[in-house]
Amino acid sequence: MKRFLWFLSVAVFSIFIGSQITEGVLLLPYWKSLSAADFYSYYSEFGPSIGRFYTVLTIIAALTPLIISAYCSKNHQSRSLTFALISSLFALFFVASFYLYFKGANELFFQVALSEEVLVSELITWGYWHWGRIFIECLSLVFLILSLVNLQENKNT
Repeated sequence: MKRFLWFLSVAVFSIFIGSQITEGVLLLPYWKSLSAADFYSYYSEFGPSIGRFYTVLTIIAALTPLIISAYCSKNHQSRSLTFALISSLFALFFVASFYLYFKGANELFFQVALSEEVLVSELITWGYWHWGRIFIECLSLVFLILSLVNLQENKNT
């Protein structure tokens, strides 16, 4: 049963990263191709549902290494705990990026606050932040996997 839960943890986290990559590869270029008026129309219609979708996935993904950390701590798995805590730290970073940048930028989109030229520039900045966040999410996933692999190896020894 534990192996299934570990697999599920990695699968859900991977789905989260996959959805983030999809946003960067499909949605962001589409947004950049729109005029400001069309972008703001699109964002007012779909922004709330996109936000809800990513909120749920982000919460689940961020909680995963924290739960694994608690499990490792409870079961005195210090090496696995180290990896899980590093994963948790990166999870904290990708959650913090929302509050450091994305929350404000997304709010500007909802407020239709940017001119055409500024919107183009802001979407480029948004993309840099987005790909940086994906890199951090991948690091979190790598350390989560290392933690789970270590847990499995300790179980077998």
